[in-house]
Amino acid sequence: MAGDRAMSDVAARLAAVRARIDAACARCGRDPASVALVAVSKTQGADAVRAAYDAGQRVFGENYVQELVEKARALEDLTELRWHFIGHLQRNKAKDVASVARCVETVDSVRLVEAIAKRVDASTPLEVMLQVNVGGEAQKSGCTPAELPALIDAVRATPLVLRGLMTVPPLGQEPEASRPHFRALRELAQQHGLRELSMGMSADLEVAIEEGATIVRVGTAIFGARA
Repeated sequence: MAGDRAMSDVAARLAAVRARIDAACARCGRDPASVALVAVSKTQGADAVRAAYDAGQRVFGENYVQELVEKARALEDLTELRWHFIGHLQRNKAKDVASVARCVETVDSVRLVEAIAKRVDASTPLEVMLQVNVGGEAQKSGCTPAELPALIDAVRATPLVLRGLMTVPPLGQEPEASRPHFRALRELAQQHGLRELSMGMSADLEVAIEEGATIVRVGTAIFGARA
């Protein structure tokens, strides 16, 4: 009974997040269909992913390679489920991620581009997004804006599909404090002719949408506190 209640809670929270996305789009005159939701399921059990899938969610994000591979195996019967990898990726794990993910959102070096490209099945195109450290944080992954042109060229020289840019703003701030970082990413995307922007999480998805996000990555607001 407790398990059933927990699963219904996932469905209710997912509906609330979708309502937030719809409301944010309405305020800034955007079509809600222009914003994709990635449900971040890291540290959550496969049952929680199934509950969100049953409630209509199809795209899920994982931060850790082993957890991604294990969940993909456990949930392979969910034929419409699509995985995004949204954590830091080491080159020696590229093969594992490329075998199950539809999109890698955290590509941040030419060497990583090359490692992923070597392991892509030509019959199943892999999408990538380039992570930009717009906040200039020394401890955070992501290329610098100055490094971005070379990274774009590297991806375009491979079979990988360049989808757009991704960022994680400095944590622990009020949602409005993320706005300059989201705006900077949008301006970079415009400079390089890229349309997709993955930015915004549970706390600041509205600000991200106002600044042009086409993908928001939401975990806690859907699944509750992480285990």
